[in-house]
Amino acid sequence: MSGSYKGACFCGAVEITVTGAPNAMGYCHCRSCRSWSGGPVNAFSLWSPDAVKVTKGAEHLATYAKTEMSHRQFCSKCGGHLMAQHPPLQMVDVFAATIPELDFQPAVHVNYGETVLRMKDGLPKLKDFPAEFGGSGEMAAE
Repeated sequence: MSGSYKGACFCGAVEITVTGAPNAMGYCHCRSCRSWSGGPVNAFSLWSPDAVKVTKGAEHLATYAKTEMSHRQFCSKCGGHLMAQHPPLQMVDVFAATIPELDFQPAVHVNYGETVLRMKDGLPKLKDFPAEFGGSGEMAAE
């Protein structure tokens, strides 16, 4: 999977392009992602920062950082969620719904210990984060 994919906020005022292939794709079940996304689970695609470009409406891009781990970005006009910068990981999570042409192929569930929606899909379920990202790396039951 490689190429360029375009995405936009809810109203279209902010547009982005991602290029290449994501470093990882999956689902996050943590309370923060659930609250931010407004759903029981958040579908993520992680990219290198240089693979993500704001191509239109940068002046409408706003950021909210509840923690240093996640600087969540959204359109200040419509409130549409676009992505989250993860400085400690040196990656950008572009929400899968933001880039509809991307062939979303999830490979993992993170923070499954906090889930409110059990998903029996055969994918690995991590209790929190992988050890290399500061988590325990422990698996959770499906």
